[in-house]
Amino acid sequence: MSPYPDLFGECRVVRAGGELDVTTASAFAHDLQAARCDGGPPFLIVDLRDVTFMDCSVLDPLCAAWHASRRRGGWVRVVHARPGTTMLFRSCGLLTRFPRYASPRDAWQGRPAGRPAPDRTACGDARSVPRGTQPRPWQNRAP
Repeated sequence: MSPYPDLFGECRVVRAGGELDVTTASAFAHDLQAARCDGGPPFLIVDLRDVTFMDCSVLDPLCAAWHASRRRGGWVRVVHARPGTTMLFRSCGLLTRFPRYASPRDAWQGRPAGRPAPDRTACGDARSVPRGTQPRPWQNRAP
């Protein structure tokens, strides 16, 4: 995690890397708090592209940052690329609050990524089936 958030345009960027879990959640929460405590702009980009693992312990600090920014007329946007991060947001009902952005520039410009990273199927196949086509038989089998 970055000890001091970067300034990007008129917003702060907090970058995190490695594993975000119960052992690192407090440091992550501190970075999010530091990015918004100086009375600066209420716009925050959280860059999770270098995060290799993330569990739900970091969702509370993210939601707290989102609420604080919204109260001040701002937003929090999350940059992420890994399917696991997308699955975590989706399974917790937060994918609409934190849609996927491909880069900090896209987040700043409010351009969400075209489609979320595909979920893994029951067989571990990372390919998704396009809408309107029949799934292949091996994609529907339970493991």
